[in-house]
Amino acid sequence: MRPPAGSVQVPIQLLSFNDYHGHLEATDPALPTKWDPTASPVGGVEYLSATIKALRAKVGDANSLTVAAGDLIGGSPFLSGMFHDEPSVESLETLGLDVSSVGNHEFDEGTAELLRMQYGGCHPVDGCYFPDQPYDGASFNWLAANVVRKSNGKPLLPPVAVRAVKGVKIGFIGMTLESTPTLVNPSGVASVDFKDEIETANAQAAALKKRGVKTIVVLIHEGGVNPSGINGCSGISGPILAIAQGITHDVDAIITGHTHEPYICQIPDARGVPRLVTSAASYGQVVTETTLVVNKATGEVDRAASSAENHLVLRSIAKDPAETAVIAKWNALAAPMAGRVVGSHVEDILGDAGGNRGIETPMADLVADAWLSGTSGASQGGAQIAFQNVGGTRASFRVNATPNGEQPGQITYAEAYAVVPFSNVMVTVDLTGDQIRQGLEQQYIATRGRPALALGVSAGFSYAWDALAPQGSKVVPGSMTLNGVPMSMTATYRVALPNFLADGGDDFLAFKQGTNRLGGGEDLAMLVAYLQAHPGLTAPASRIDGL
Repeated sequence: MRPPAGSVQVPIQLLSFNDYHGHLEATDPALPTKWDPTASPVGGVEYLSATIKALRAKVGDANSLTVAAGDLIGGSPFLSGMFHDEPSVESLETLGLDVSSVGNHEFDEGTAELLRMQYGGCHPVDGCYFPDQPYDGASFNWLAANVVRKSNGKPLLPPVAVRAVKGVKIGFIGMTLESTPTLVNPSGVASVDFKDEIETANAQAAALKKRGVKTIVVLIHEGGVNPSGINGCSGISGPILAIAQGITHDVDAIITGHTHEPYICQIPDARGVPRLVTSAASYGQVVTETTLVVNKATGEVDRAASSAENHLVLRSIAKDPAETAVIAKWNALAAPMAGRVVGSHVEDILGDAGGNRGIETPMADLVADAWLSGTSGASQGGAQIAFQNVGGTRASFRVNATPNGEQPGQITYAEAYAVVPFSNVMVTVDLTGDQIRQGLEQQYIATRGRPALALGVSAGFSYAWDALAPQGSKVVPGSMTLNGVPMSMTATYRVALPNFLADGGDDFLAFKQGTNRLGGGEDLAMLVAYLQAHPGLTAPASRIDGL
């Protein structure tokens, strides 16, 4: 359709990324070769900021906006996570982030902490890291259109933000995935409800149109899986397909995240008209450059003339010195504690959230052993069995990895932190043998975003798993044993878990049936104590037959 006579077509640049997770330092490996056959070193906020500034320079700062699709904080490496992600926020302010949606990890420490991250204030336990410069909140806006308070039905954070570029008003709707309560500690989000993504987007888009905003972009922390190249979309699958197809035609582009996958798609909208849907991998390794061509007279986007491209954040570009200063500032606090040696191992112990979360792994079993060690004493909970979710095990131990200048095989405090960065508290509960079986069965739920989510188990406990059996019947009857003795389905056992699992996180709802709950230590302290008491660790042998 030809634009009206006298209309002006205005190109507007949007630079976007997602799932930053506080990855300030340039330490991540290259992207998989299916996305980057050159396996070029990418990522690190010094290079992310420099890449964004170079892309902005093509059009001028006034003609560009920088936005994100959630998980900017949470699950972060030591440098940011140790300080409750205040370093992440400072680095994002420095690169000029304008607005972001919330993601599930923004809720890792609960709604009160998210509000502190947005609006400022010193941490309620750890206080001010720089007393003469108290944390003053984020200069960018987190949007949470589908997160509403149970007390009054109002959004926890603003649902939308409107920015003007070249006289064109652009409305951003920010959302996280509806299933966020299953991905974080449920108790931390007990005061809010997470609403349907499509219904929320459509209602907010209609409200923006009534305000005269006709250029509308959704920032959503939900995504797809892309088997093709970094700018491809061939064979894409996942939840974002149905969401994109259900969101109103009034939305002009959808910027996504959560799955840590890069893609540039044209997915039909609710009217069947192709619309840009993008994602930029994770950890600041990719930036999406979207050009929306807007008819200034009508505010409508010319989709046929609009485009998007994913750019690698190459480390061959000159660093942004402002980000180098941010890293140095926080490293001055972190370095003395990061390099402290707390344990050792003689072989690689692998299997964390970066790999297959649907299988038992040595690393998750090792962490479960640490939970059992820290909770087995009569005064500590009297645990007989411990569980650790593979998805919550965020790093492995590699003999030749020496990031803090330690000797090969030494484990530093920072490496221990990388394994369990969520500040969970251990709890011990009474569960019957059958309730434990039910929890094990919930390692496979066909309708869950990730159907298979495995548990690491502590030494002395074992069972057999039949992957071909129907959902709910995969634990082989009679196979559960404790210290070689068959377990009774009616007897009661003491079980230690992170509070994330004990509260039903990842849809392990059976564990919520636990009674006689006793709180224990913080997960990192418990892991460090175990490492100190068990030098020369080896990879645990499998404790499960078939998973």
